[in-house]
Amino acid sequence: MAESEPMKIKPIKIKKEGHIAWVILNNPEKRNAMTFDFFLQMIEVFADLDDDSQIRVAIIKGEGKSFTAGIDLMSLAGLAQSTGADSRENLRRVILKGQLSNTAIIQCRKPVICAIHGHCIGGGVDLICACDIRLASKETIFSVRETKLGVIADLGTIQRLPDIVGEPWARELIFTGQDFSATKALDLGLITHMYETSEKLFEAAQKLACEIADNSPLTVMGAKDTMRFTRENTIQASLEYVAQKNAAQLMNEDLMEAITALMEKRKPVFKGK
Repeated sequence: MAESEPMKIKPIKIKKEGHIAWVILNNPEKRNAMTFDFFLQMIEVFADLDDDSQIRVAIIKGEGKSFTAGIDLMSLAGLAQSTGADSRENLRRVILKGQLSNTAIIQCRKPVICAIHGHCIGGGVDLICACDIRLASKETIFSVRETKLGVIADLGTIQRLPDIVGEPWARELIFTGQDFSATKALDLGLITHMYETSEKLFEAAQKLACEIADNSPLTVMGAKDTMRFTRENTIQASLEYVAQKNAAQLMNEDLMEAITALMEKRKPVFKGK
């Protein structure tokens, strides 16, 4: 009798706790290096979370010693070294899937918190730049490593990092590929909070997620959507967009609950209706 093949472990696992979903990078033996399967699953995961009415906030974290060491270069080595037109086209499609995996985070209506520990290298910076809020533990090392490997960062860092840390710092970090600390990341505004240990980091991420989840999910999703629209359009267009958005959804059960709770001097319980 032939032995059955071992079950393939997915690069991402999901843990749902109430209104919060933990998106866990699940390849600790390779420091959560990103493969093509990882890109495909990220697209699927965030589409599902966007559709899940019970989930209000997502937290991305890494299993093991690091958040992520970036792209798994060995898994893509064959495509990168091939010279045929078909191989080049396949590589282009892999890159586009990687881009979509990060765009899926932005397009997900639920806020996404990134809890970063250990290492956040190369493609990891692409990923965190797509998140709404970034937290890190003190020992974390960051690097936009691609220039040291002869590659142009192509999954979103070049497009998004300047808006987060400013154009001059983004250019220095991208052009040099230098390692930088969590303290530096905090100073630059890449992360908003830094914690002594990964344990305290994950606790803080959950506490922050709960604080967000306690608010009206319709309003939080609307705020994220309006901020995305603003980044992609003019301020005037965004002002008109949010006026229309509020006119369409302002009179809802969550607003009535907020007013009632205020009058009764209690904490509101929002249902997203």
